[in-house]
Amino acid sequence: MKKATKRATQAVRSTILSVRDLLVSAGPIAVLAIALLALAYWWLDPNPPKRVRLATGPAQSAYEEFGKRYQKALAKYGIAVELVPSDGSPANLKLLRSGAVDLGFVQGGSGDREANEDSGIVSLGSLFLEPVWLFYREDAAKKAPGGTLASLTQLQDLRVNVGGRGSGSPFLMRRLLEANSLDPKQMKLSRLDQTAATVAFLNGEIDALVFASAPESLMVQMLLATPGVKLMDFHQSEAYSRRLPFLTPVVLPRGVVDLAKDNPPQDVRLVATTTSLLAREGTHPALVQLFAQAAREIHGRASWFNRAGSFPSTEHSEYPVSPEADRAIRGGKPFLQRWLPFWGANLVERMWLALGIILAVLLPLSRIVPPLYQFRIRSRVFRWYAQLRELEIRLQQEPGEAKEVVQALEALDERVGRIHVPLSYADELYDLRNNIDRVRTKAQQLAPA
Repeated sequence: MKKATKRATQAVRSTILSVRDLLVSAGPIAVLAIALLALAYWWLDPNPPKRVRLATGPAQSAYEEFGKRYQKALAKYGIAVELVPSDGSPANLKLLRSGAVDLGFVQGGSGDREANEDSGIVSLGSLFLEPVWLFYREDAAKKAPGGTLASLTQLQDLRVNVGGRGSGSPFLMRRLLEANSLDPKQMKLSRLDQTAATVAFLNGEIDALVFASAPESLMVQMLLATPGVKLMDFHQSEAYSRRLPFLTPVVLPRGVVDLAKDNPPQDVRLVATTTSLLAREGTHPALVQLFAQAAREIHGRASWFNRAGSFPSTEHSEYPVSPEADRAIRGGKPFLQRWLPFWGANLVERMWLALGIILAVLLPLSRIVPPLYQFRIRSRVFRWYAQLRELEIRLQQEPGEAKEVVQALEALDERVGRIHVPLSYADELYDLRNNIDRVRTKAQQLAPA
């Protein structure tokens, strides 16, 4: 029993020593690999930040509603989206250019097209259409033919709110009025924010008000269902789109608001601008990818003005389109994300090229590991040959000291017997012991009885 235990202990010890030698031999390569991986991770920074700031818009606006949807979508990946309210598109553009936010909703035509190329801002695609909603009170249009407004020229004597100062509506209305040869300075225009303007409108203090917003806006939906409030039909919508390239003619279909009540009672022609999701050029690529994927889910469905799959779109963008967003919108979710958690798929996707380079560097270096391991194992045996050679020379030169040489050889043989090597190298150990025995036999023959 004791002998079996001893053999087992020796076998375990030999295995541990072999593994230790292998680790020591491969240690420099492993340290180099870890250092290169750490350097690549630091340089590529594959994991996105856990917090991102998104500029939305006024309270109860479509921008705010969409911001909440993005907030919910990215929360699944452990990323907190901080919604930054603003007055509208121009304000969002200023926040982006100043670096106060990472992303923001911006209406088409809000910036200088010539300066957009070098603005340090990229587009994640067009998300939805924002029609120009011109609501007016029925009693304010009694003097108009048929009691309805059909042209912007009929607004000349009315009290009109064109939107808050930080929103994109005043800019749009100025361009529309100028296209109709109207001077905004000669009109009764006000610039109340959305909520204050709606209250004033319902109280009869304003005759008409303008929104440039997606139909998801609560204010738009409320006014569409309010008795005594009408929506102006832009009969010249096609002409507006030819004169102002950032506008698109759209139609609000009959009954789309409420089929049971047949609201609206007929098709209404409108003009619309396209809203994009913009980001600072330095925004983390993984964040851009996640927002673009969320955009497919949030804006890819059919709505009042577009069919399913029309948005998001990277065509006809006013700003350079982010390559990450373009791939996510066109190709959908990457292959790895279908099978791995986001953090794992993102890590592999961002670092696969670096991993390939590291492997290309380490593979040639790894060839020195087997010879180095072999040298370490064999050196345990071969280093004793120097001492054996010295004893043999001593025996040849001073035969009278044969007895002392025999004692030294026996001590050497005892030390060598405690050496542990893998079984594949055991023959070299036994060769050393045989050579010790030969020299000892010769010394014993010369030693006195």
